Amino acid sequence: MPPLPRPGAAPDGTSPDGAAQAAAAGEDVLPGVVPSPNAWYHPDAYALENAHVDPDRRVDAVLREVAGWAGLDVVDVGCGLGVMLGRLAGLDPGPGEDAVDGALAVARSVVGVEPHPPPRGRAQRRARALDPAGARVRVVAGTAQALPLPDASVDVVLARWAYFFGPGCEPGLAEAERVLRPGGAVVVVDTDASRSTFGGWFARARPRHDAAAVRRFWRRQGFCERGVDVRWAFPDRASFEAVVRVELPPALADEVLAAHPGTALDDAVAVRWRRTPGRPGSPTDDPADDPAGAAVGGRA
Repeated sequence: MPPLPRPGAAPDGTSPDGAAQAAAAGEDVLPGVVPSPNAWYHPDAYALENAHVDPDRRVDAVLREVAGWAGLDVVDVGCGLGVMLGRLAGLDPGPGEDAVDGALAVARSVVGVEPHPPPRGRAQRRARALDPAGARVRVVAGTAQALPLPDASVDVVLARWAYFFGPGCEPGLAEAERVLRPGGAVVVVDTDASRSTFGGWFARARPRHDAAAVRRFWRRQGFCERGVDVRWAFPDRASFEAVVRVELPPALADEVLAAHPGTALDDAVAVRWRRTPGRPGSPTDDPADDPAGAAVGGRA
């Protein structure tokens, strides 16, 4: 496929006039939402990214370990195109997972929350394909800071690369605590800009992003952290370039692509989690027992 159009992203990765563009397009932008420069404007490239970044699903394995959602009710905040819906519901097993493994990771129910209509529409179609009756999997409109869910109604609040990027996300954290049952967990997945090739690119694209300060923020909030080394593995150069171009500003994308041949890349992810009081936790539920930055998996 040819490279997709380059996004007009600001140096910090946000779209400088994203809300205005969305409003001009007649899209219903919910209050407090900052448009995503990748999923909002380049959903096809973002779908490629979801399909070919972390193909070994190492992040999913850590999520299962720290959240343990089998038989529980889960909300996927900022679910985007709905990639995680089937995985959480046990309807989309990962590489090497057999029926027994899948049965151990089946949530009782999964609600995807997404503020932006186009990706939400895709996620809703995915949900209907997975669960036509909508008894276990559904997608609704909402934001991290205003979840359309009752108090104490879910066991796991999951956010992958959505909203919870450090200081400023306190309203969303308060909302997560509101909807969690006793003993529930909020789990946040984000890029670790302190290491890996892509982490270095990410840091250059967002010079105001301070990875150390973000880590300190999460530790102050009582979150544990696990680092996960993942890989990008694309089927062709055009797909690889398309994804790089929706993640980086145009000039930086040109520079790094010229210096980085091939279709593979090493990346680093931070998985952070915190439980509410109410049920016994494992030793890693104490931040002091799980040093920030400890990595699992191997580099590509």
